[in-house]
Parts: sequence; C-alpha cells; structure tokens
Amino acid sequence: MLPKKQEISIRPMFGNLAAFVRGNLSVGLYGEDLFVRLAEPDRVELLANNGAALFEPMEGRKMKEYVVVPRHWRSDPNKIRPWVARSLEYAGRMPAKAKKR
Repeated sequence: MLPKKQEISIRPMFGNLAAFVRGNLSVGLYGEDLFVRLAEPDRVELLANNGAALFEPMEGRKMKEYVVVPRHWRSDPNKIRPWVARSLEYAGRMPAKAKKR
C-alpha cells in the first residue's frame, strides 16, 4: 500500500512495522490498528468518522498528531489509501531527522 520512494523507510515500531519519511514517523501498525500522522485539519476530518480515534499506545498517553483509522475500513483499501497518502505527504514536509549515532 506504500509507494516505493527512496525517502520512505520501513522499520519496527511498537512491536509492529511503521513507515518513516526522512526519519519522521508517518504510518504504522499497532496490534490490529493502523495509525496515520496528520496535520490538524486532516486529523479533525478523519476523527469525524465512526471508529476513528486518537492513537494511544499506552493508556493516558495519546499521541496528538496520530489518528487510528476505523477498523471497519480494512475491507475497503480505497478508504484508507487517501489517508496514508496525506500522512506521508505531511511527514514529508517535516525537516529530516538526523540519524542517531
């Protein structure tokens, strides 16, 4: 589902896999959930959908830029693709993260 671009890398995160754009976390899996990192207007729009929620990997520790895509969308990839694209685009506008030594 992810485009093959040099600036996108797949790495382990939260015990699953996640996509990073130039070192910035963008899209990932957490258990049965798919989460995406979005700009504020996109977050508001996605959260208006039944089943969407702020990503909370630990109780009480919501990650404010990340939204869990409704689980019932898994049967319809066409609903998910635009949100993944928005997430990759948003992360791509961020400054590249310096690699840790």
